Amino acid sequence: MDPLKALADAERKPYWLDSPARPEPQERLTGKTVADLAVVGGGFSGLWTALMAKERDPSLDVVLLEGRRIGWAATGRNGGFCMATLTHGLANGLERWPEEIERLERMGVENLDEIEETLRRHGIDCSFERTGEVQVATEPWQVEALAEQHAITSELGLDYQPLDREQVRAQIDSPTYLAGLWDRKGCAMLDPARLAWGLREACLRLGVRVHERSPVRALHDDGTLLTLRTPHGEVAARRVALGTGVFPPLLRRLRHYVVPVYDYALMTEPLSADELASVGWRNRQGVGDGGNQFHYYRLTDDNRILWGGWDAVYYNGGLVRPEYEQRDETFVKLAEHFYDTFPQLGDVSFTHRWGGVIDTCSRFSAFYGRAHGGRLVYATGYTGMGVGATRFGANVMLDLLSGERTERTELRMVKEKPFPFPPEPVRSPVIQFTRWSIAQADEHQGKRNLWLRALDRMGLGFDS
Repeated sequence: MDPLKALADAERKPYWLDSPARPEPQERLTGKTVADLAVVGGGFSGLWTALMAKERDPSLDVVLLEGRRIGWAATGRNGGFCMATLTHGLANGLERWPEEIERLERMGVENLDEIEETLRRHGIDCSFERTGEVQVATEPWQVEALAEQHAITSELGLDYQPLDREQVRAQIDSPTYLAGLWDRKGCAMLDPARLAWGLREACLRLGVRVHERSPVRALHDDGTLLTLRTPHGEVAARRVALGTGVFPPLLRRLRHYVVPVYDYALMTEPLSADELASVGWRNRQGVGDGGNQFHYYRLTDDNRILWGGWDAVYYNGGLVRPEYEQRDETFVKLAEHFYDTFPQLGDVSFTHRWGGVIDTCSRFSAFYGRAHGGRLVYATGYTGMGVGATRFGANVMLDLLSGERTERTELRMVKEKPFPFPPEPVRSPVIQFTRWSIAQADEHQGKRNLWLRALDRMGLGFDS
């Protein structure tokens, strides 16, 4: 099908949020109040923090402030891959914290197990399917990379299954596939919006005071209490946890470490039984391909295909604007790539197209810290793959607020900060040249140019 025709009727909104199940917002914060803990941000990071704070100590008075609606930003726009990795993938973690990688992998699987148990305990229905993820090679150089990765996973005792061309096509049939590597236990598929709404309801049942449409405009520290001011009210709290992602932080220092990058996705109409049979996909795994610029895709519970990735767009100046959430050039490119991957689905059209901003840091995985004498904590910079990792980050923030030394707080990954980005006007050309270099690497069998190799040596290796 012609991509423009296939996109003609696609709604310009995130599929997950376009649902009659979306709850009505909680009331705005009005007037003055006090709390033991104030959580800023109603995405996964803030929701997990508020929920687990109450589970750790039911007597705590916890207030959660969300500037718009629960789950409206990156939380409700992502692909719904709930991954065990805490380091934005094994390769990234091994490159940066090789002495901790076995511990980080173990803690990541434990975190995913605990997410599954939390969903059961609170009765959260978000179509959780622990199907794993298949990484597929679509170019010969990617086959070699998968073989190297399998050798590492075998050494670490991880449950990854190598697949040759016939085996991977027996799982999901695409003529572009040359090989695959199936992480059988380290990833689950879910509906991210329904997870966020379920966490909201669990927080409310435990007594968390949730206020939506209450953006925090200012933070004041009187030496004892931290006061968060919104347009119509304020909260004075003994402790504060920030889970605001890429949006303008209440701590100016974070602006040096986080930049906004836009990611885009499409959703198909539901596949017919014959269309689904033409692809196979009986085990319903998530899929990611092996390029530096990569696609991610998966089945929904009603057998649509979410198709995202490839373009990771940084707009010069690091601006966050609503109009950047729609980029027709990228939508057409994604549609073309979809039909190249699944030519047997040439008559399938798209019902939704959307984009959104994610918080990116130079090490590609979250970093953590404290301020105001340890009374304020933050976790940010997830760079995608945060559906599961945000729960771990919430636990880190609660550990830091408690002042306890835990296995989490003793990690070098938790103690260290990423390399800061250069200030403007240098930042934009550096990032754009890096993006160009990444595209060139994919066009030249994965060979990285001098600039990318220099970044690698500095521990700043980039992909999309």
